[in-house]
Amino acid sequence: MSTDAPTSRPTEDRSSGAAAPLLRLRGVSKHFGAVQALQSVDLDLYSGQVLALAGDNGAGKSVLIKCVAGIHAADDGEIVFEGRPVHIRSPRDASELGIETVHQDLALCDNLDIVQNMFLGRERAEHLMLRENDMEKAAGETLSSLAVTTVRSIRQPVASLSGGQRQSVAIAKAVLWNSKLVIMDEPTAALGVAQTTMVLDLVRRLADRGLAVMIVSHNMNDVFQVADRIAVLYLGRMAAVRPAAELDRQSVVDLMTTGRSGRIKDGAPGDGAQP
Repeated sequence: MSTDAPTSRPTEDRSSGAAAPLLRLRGVSKHFGAVQALQSVDLDLYSGQVLALAGDNGAGKSVLIKCVAGIHAADDGEIVFEGRPVHIRSPRDASELGIETVHQDLALCDNLDIVQNMFLGRERAEHLMLRENDMEKAAGETLSSLAVTTVRSIRQPVASLSGGQRQSVAIAKAVLWNSKLVIMDEPTAALGVAQTTMVLDLVRRLADRGLAVMIVSHNMNDVFQVADRIAVLYLGRMAAVRPAAELDRQSVVDLMTTGRSGRIKDGAPGDGAQP
């Protein structure tokens, strides 16, 4: 896996058109029976940036990331990836594009070791024999490239890992497959202070390597520590998408609970948001 990626945090205004988004959502809607979970959502994600997706319970955060991840198919709207319209009908479709998702439950098997988890379902084999050394080398190089150094051995069972280590393994598993966009659902939930710091540092390193990262989080401290841009959903609509530097915790809470905030400069919704 190539590690030739930017090592500094992007500073240019991505909404100005200086760079094309890796992923562009336009008018994405999703309903379940009479329930309108998403309504005409616009959103852009850029390589080398962390976008935090915030919103109250029921705002549509999980539905939105599942539409991008291929778990749900959007009912309306357009998804453009690397400049071309795409149809994401399954997680395999998403994976083939380079979109990987780290779900809140991590989807790791406690009875398997780190290498086995990272290659689960994608094992490398030759003449019906697993290429154990090849997989072990690739797993070790990926963990090393992400500066995940706290695990004792890549052959230790996942059941023996701490919460932060498990999250790190799940993230490394996602980037092992040359992903371009990594989506994380509540990556620091139930973690202690030290483990949270470790995971947020890893999230930042993904963006510094040139990946696009989207995290869903209720923790405003985590959001403002790691995000370049913040998108806020309110009742299935995009209330605002702004650079993190233009927002504060109270303005995000206002947007989450009422869909608007007088604390935002000029009251504009920002790039990729609904007016």
